[in-house]
Amino acid sequence: MQQPSRRKQEPPAQDGGPVSGRAWLMLGVATAGFAVNFWAWALLSPLAPRFEGSLGLSAFEQSLLVAVPVIVGSLGRVPVGALTDRFGGRVMFPLVSAVTILPVLHLGLVGHSSLPALLAGGFFLGVGGTAFAVGVPFVSAWFPPRRRGLAIGVFGMGMGGTAISALTTVGLVDAHGMANPFLITAGVLAAYAVVAALVLRDAPGRAVPAEPLLRRMGRACRLPITWQASALYAVAFGGYVAFSVYLPTYLKTGYGLAQADAANRMAGFVLLAVVMRPAGGWLSDRFGPVRVLTATLAVVMSGAFVQSLTPSLAPTGTIAFLAMAAALGAGSGAVFALVALLAPAEQVGAVTGVVGAAGGLGGFLPPLVMGSLYGAHGSYAIGLVLLGLVSLAALAFTGTGVRSAVTHRTRPVRPQPR
Repeated sequence: MQQPSRRKQEPPAQDGGPVSGRAWLMLGVATAGFAVNFWAWALLSPLAPRFEGSLGLSAFEQSLLVAVPVIVGSLGRVPVGALTDRFGGRVMFPLVSAVTILPVLHLGLVGHSSLPALLAGGFFLGVGGTAFAVGVPFVSAWFPPRRRGLAIGVFGMGMGGTAISALTTVGLVDAHGMANPFLITAGVLAAYAVVAALVLRDAPGRAVPAEPLLRRMGRACRLPITWQASALYAVAFGGYVAFSVYLPTYLKTGYGLAQADAANRMAGFVLLAVVMRPAGGWLSDRFGPVRVLTATLAVVMSGAFVQSLTPSLAPTGTIAFLAMAAALGAGSGAVFALVALLAPAEQVGAVTGVVGAAGGLGGFLPPLVMGSLYGAHGSYAIGLVLLGLVSLAALAFTGTGVRSAVTHRTRPVRPQPR
């Protein structure tokens, strides 16, 4: 009986050893895939104020329009993460990208003429948001534990795809019509699906679970790290998603900014968060994820309370939003450094799916709450106060339960006396 080769049984890099060039190539291609799929995932957000005028949407209907892709992309991460554990990123990245093409074409060609058609397209557009649950286990398998915080942080920069959407969608519609940005995005998705199928390779020695999907999901859900990271990611990434999809509406309604100006400011928020995500992973590798999460959650809490007073945008409001963007980006990177530290290797995908779903759900609710509160009270202040209070609760949880879990995991084992 032929034995499997030694090379396939070994991890791609030993803990603390050098990382291969192929690992960095895989990280780059995966990050590009995350960005392209997130670009598609965020196509409706910059256009929500336009649909308000053309379709007569209420504040709540605008919020629902931008929230539907978020909820589907969030819940879809649970099965997609588990499927990635089983089939690998080499299969799942091209598959998710190819499937996302269909709702993009629907929205660009026929699905933008009514709210029901937009919601239907937005529902299936959520598939693009599941790409995150493909990339984290794929990237983790290529890097040793001491480098995973940085690697997953770099991969997380793919969330900058939402900035591409913010910077280009409105201009392309103004210049060439509604279908143009959707057709371009569909073409890029198709090109990426082909490149990913040809270039991506799963890491040698990747742990492939033998258990059925439901059993693996049950095991992942019984791990304490799954729920600890889910709670923190619902605040960190959820806050980022909420602002990235709702900020144009918030700035237009609350401050009277033009649609293009609001979209550009949202793009600046997104870009800063994107840059800070690998910084959060790198800082977590050096100082530990608990310290990074403590600092970032304190900043988010402070920024939310300041912004709840609706200060002028120049400079107080701008400073508050940029501080929150940096903190949310770094905090998102720190959460997955925590996952890489505490989750078993063969369950990273399943854990990532649940945690990613929690993050997306954290981004789904705030736009609906903000839209409802503004419709009822004519102010966003209560919603921002709620964000500050949730951040305070997450800060307390980090300093107690999460710190205890990390201390227990990293405490050296003492030999028992004979």
